[in-house]
Amino acid sequence: MRAPAPAADRGLRGAIDDGLMLTWRYLKRIPRIPELAIFAILQSIMFVLLFSIVFGGAIPLPGGASYTEYLMPGIFVQTLTFASATTAIGMTEDLHKGIIDRFRSLPMARSAVLFGRSISDVVYNGGILLVLMLSGFVVGWSVNSGPVAFVIGVLGCLAYAFAMSWIGVWLGLRLPSVEVAQQVSFIVILPLTFISNVFVPIGTLPLPWSK
Repeated sequence: MRAPAPAADRGLRGAIDDGLMLTWRYLKRIPRIPELAIFAILQSIMFVLLFSIVFGGAIPLPGGASYTEYLMPGIFVQTLTFASATTAIGMTEDLHKGIIDRFRSLPMARSAVLFGRSISDVVYNGGILLVLMLSGFVVGWSVNSGPVAFVIGVLGCLAYAFAMSWIGVWLGLRLPSVEVAQQVSFIVILPLTFISNVFVPIGTLPLPWSK
């Protein structure tokens, strides 16, 4: 049997093939560990219901606009941002369980792990984004733009998920343990989502310098 060619001799096509193989490997974990998808879906629904109920009648918007219309884009961004924490934890776990060392011993492109992880995260987060949209429709969110603008918006969300997955990969490869990855991800991500205008207009924030 002929041995596989070294990764350096297989070129770009070989690197893409290796990356797609790793993408499939990461996606196969979802049916094998269904709790990952179940709790991610429940968390997404919970955020939509919680924020729409708690803040829906408390935050007036200019022109009497519906808070749900303002809320849902923020929920999209928050959920996709939190997904980078899952990426960081997963990469840290793979690194310290020896899986990455096993991949290094194989004749495969070194970029395949990073490529596979980031692409699989985009596919996974695409499913979560669909759940968020369906939950938004239940609480009164609607798409007021045309289909082209809607598709562009969805693609923008997926591009943002792709970018955040690389931040999660970068953190995961540099943190010493899964526990530290959980703590660092929480400390970094939480302020980014709540100290912003994704849930409330900037004008309603009690900023010290605005007094």
